[in-house]
Amino acid sequence: MKAGDRYFRSPAAPDHGEVSAIGVLVANLGTPAAPTAKGLRPFLAEFLADPRVIELPRLAWWLLLHGIILRTRPAKSAALYRKVWSDEGSPLLVIARRQAAGIAERLLGRLRRPVHVALGMRYGEPSIAAALRGLDAEGCRKLLVLPLYPQYSGPTIGSTFDAVTAELRRWRWVPELRTVNGYHDDPRYVAALAASIAELWRHGGEPDKLVFSFHGMPRRYFEGGDPYFCLCQKTARLVAESLGLGEDRWIVSFQSLFGREEWLRPYTDATMRALPGLGAKRVDIVSPAFSADCLETLEELDGLNREFFMHAGGERYRYIPCLNDRPDHLGFLAELALENLEGWDAAPGVEPAAEAAAAARRAEAMRTRPPG
Repeated sequence: MKAGDRYFRSPAAPDHGEVSAIGVLVANLGTPAAPTAKGLRPFLAEFLADPRVIELPRLAWWLLLHGIILRTRPAKSAALYRKVWSDEGSPLLVIARRQAAGIAERLLGRLRRPVHVALGMRYGEPSIAAALRGLDAEGCRKLLVLPLYPQYSGPTIGSTFDAVTAELRRWRWVPELRTVNGYHDDPRYVAALAASIAELWRHGGEPDKLVFSFHGMPRRYFEGGDPYFCLCQKTARLVAESLGLGEDRWIVSFQSLFGREEWLRPYTDATMRALPGLGAKRVDIVSPAFSADCLETLEELDGLNREFFMHAGGERYRYIPCLNDRPDHLGFLAELALENLEGWDAAPGVEPAAEAAAAARRAEAMRTRPPG
């Protein structure tokens, strides 16, 4: 966009003889550019400034964020990120790229229209705005937004929608838009989760307790109408039922607390400290709210909470990785995308050019039809 221009001009000049393409935006939370205080500061500033994430009066929160939090937290967070950073970079970004590529591969040849898949992060790079403009450059006039958050919540899927529409508000030519609002109880997602757990149990035996640890949120968000808490409970129940577990064999908890107010309970760290004393000496823990392993799973669950449990008298603690780029996970996500693209493709057995020509003839017939 040039200085002084209000609206973005699409670089893809319309060709009236072509069938437009379909774009699939695969979205996730995002990651800092580097595991350093310098790399964390802009990422945290963008993340914590999001009113969907922190629902506090803007001026008071801005002063607290820039006056205290961004002066101290970046260095602390950078130390944690360095524990999980690899030669390839941030684990979330590395896995998200593989997920987007895997979805694109599975969509190849399944549609008669051209389809393009782009990865966009809500915070950091590659940004949602950049991904949308890349899809526009490919001639995508129909857009499916696929956030990789199984359970809907305002701070995740709601915020992703905000970012998409904030960019599209600047476009002269807005594409047709659809959004996937979560898939917490989709049987294919539940089956993939259950399979990942059952595979571990076949080789290493079952635990005394299976812990489903979901990312937390302030309790007042739930009381204000956010459905996330209930969706998490349903996901856990469906997976437990699929595994044939009785109610005494599994528990739901919530992790990653921030700030001083009450969050969704029970807290994962307190649960890990308590379980050995309640007779659960062997636990397995899985985090179904995350589609890809990241700081909150690799450092917080596989590291910090392991220490809490073992120091409290636990004997065996196993972290079960996220679904990441498992074939059953990517196959499900591709099928989910296809279902949400229904009606956007050319009619079965009709070539795209012929479909477009037939539509033009129908439109002309309607235009020239005599009144009555």
